[in-house]
Amino acid sequence: MAMMEAANRKPFMVRLKSSNLIVHIVLMFFSILALIPFLMLVSASFSSEAGLGKNGYSLVPQDFSLGAYEYLFNDFGQILNSYFITVVVSFVGSGLGLLIMSMLAFALSRRDFKLRKPLAFYVFFTMLFNGGLVPWYILITQYLHLKNTIFALILPYLVVPWFVLLLRTYFAGLPAELFEAAKIDGAGEWRIFFQIVVPLSTPALATIGLFSLLQYWNDWWLSLLFIDDKSLYPLQYLLYTIQSNIDAISQNPDMNMGVVIPTQGVRMAMAVLAIGPIIFAFLFVQRYFVKGITLGGIKE
Repeated sequence: MAMMEAANRKPFMVRLKSSNLIVHIVLMFFSILALIPFLMLVSASFSSEAGLGKNGYSLVPQDFSLGAYEYLFNDFGQILNSYFITVVVSFVGSGLGLLIMSMLAFALSRRDFKLRKPLAFYVFFTMLFNGGLVPWYILITQYLHLKNTIFALILPYLVVPWFVLLLRTYFAGLPAELFEAAKIDGAGEWRIFFQIVVPLSTPALATIGLFSLLQYWNDWWLSLLFIDDKSLYPLQYLLYTIQSNIDAISQNPDMNMGVVIPTQGVRMAMAVLAIGPIIFAFLFVQRYFVKGITLGGIKE
């Protein structure tokens, strides 16, 4: 009897393995398709302006040239300094912001917290209304005196209401019995948060941390408003100013002083410089990302 069941089960296992193989092949095919635009981007950054104009974009550089990178690295010290500013702002801002938002979200998820509903309404209200750009600018520059300081690039994004609500939803799904048992054993709120909540919420924290890191890394708007000192230019704002200068020169040929600027190649090279490092950050947290993006689907 057991031999007959094993014989009947074997074809099913073979079919299951075959279906898994097909799924993996399909997913691999779409993964390769997703890589093609990035490879074309890198290829274009190493192509000459004439090659791009004549042959267009391809997976292999057309008329290989380093002209775009030579133009960008003309002031290598400024590029390096901007990278440093961006890295500091991104990691300090996202790390500190994740700590503050997670603690706020944990308080909002606790049903025994008396101010839970008013505080949750206050967080949600900021998603609907704000004071406006002019009052915000006056607050940062005249009252907080943060203009031309690195804090102007960090503080505005420390608490993002949408991220707080997502974390609150995830924390609300954790078993309340764990907290009660910890309290019986004499644990305080700080110990419960750091030794129980944080280890159980790694996927959610990693996902929100990545979103926050991306927000800091890609931001140039705060620099445009509050930074005039070139030594504090983050990478994205530096590339924005370079692109603006290129556009201005392109519209006024008399300004180029006989120097040919590889406009398209520089644009592609700027994209490579901007997105390259953040790809490694995504690879670091990708194993948590798939589970973390479903955190909004859990109802409180």
